[in-house]
Amino acid sequence: MSTGRLIFAADFADVDEARRASLALQPHLGLVKIGLELFVGAGPQALSWAREAGLPVFLDLKLHDIPATVERAVDRAVALGARMLTVHAGGGKEMLARAVRRAEAAGDTCTIVAVTVLTSLDDADLTQLGIDAKPDAHARRLARLAFDQGVRAFVCSPEEVATLRVELGPMATLITPGVRPEIPGLPGATFNAGSAKGSDDQKRVATARDAIARGADYVVVGRPIRDAADPVAAAASLDQSVREALAGRA
Repeated sequence: MSTGRLIFAADFADVDEARRASLALQPHLGLVKIGLELFVGAGPQALSWAREAGLPVFLDLKLHDIPATVERAVDRAVALGARMLTVHAGGGKEMLARAVRRAEAAGDTCTIVAVTVLTSLDDADLTQLGIDAKPDAHARRLARLAFDQGVRAFVCSPEEVATLRVELGPMATLITPGVRPEIPGLPGATFNAGSAKGSDDQKRVATARDAIARGADYVVVGRPIRDAADPVAAAASLDQSVREALAGRA
């Protein structure tokens, strides 16, 4: 049985590809993540197949706009059946508060998830943006702002999980992208950081085992499953790593 903690990022160009891949992986998944590529290409249809298959949808649109616009978008996402919906914590207090209130008013079936600092950003990137803080400190600041507005779920890199768990406590649901494979035969060991960081746009990364051990509730994995020679085996292996890490936390 699946741990239910693995979220598959169905980053495909069309719905048919996303459906085929996700249904094959379904025994090992907790949710399927529908992101910008698929949603922009297919619209509401990007969610309908997942709902029909009984796969909860993590709708990753990272909403960041004026409060009224985000509030109305939340309403539409709830109507589409999204179980989780991302907004940028940097959108500010009113945007965050209104997103949470609208989700609750629509039946409280959709959890608002605040994205803190993208895993593609590092110290230098934040400096270029005029942010005088390390990713860890900035993620903590944004998460506290969102938490105080009623948000209870957060996206952060594996490097910030332990900090946010201490800052926000057990009520917070922590979701970590930037998950990369382990070295075969060395459970929990650091993967090949050079290839992991040099071959894609993720900068703050870790293994699924490490992310869960540090306090994450869910891990989001896309390319390491999607591009694997055997995606089902890759998902099964990741879910097993999550299981073992959860057992170590008990």
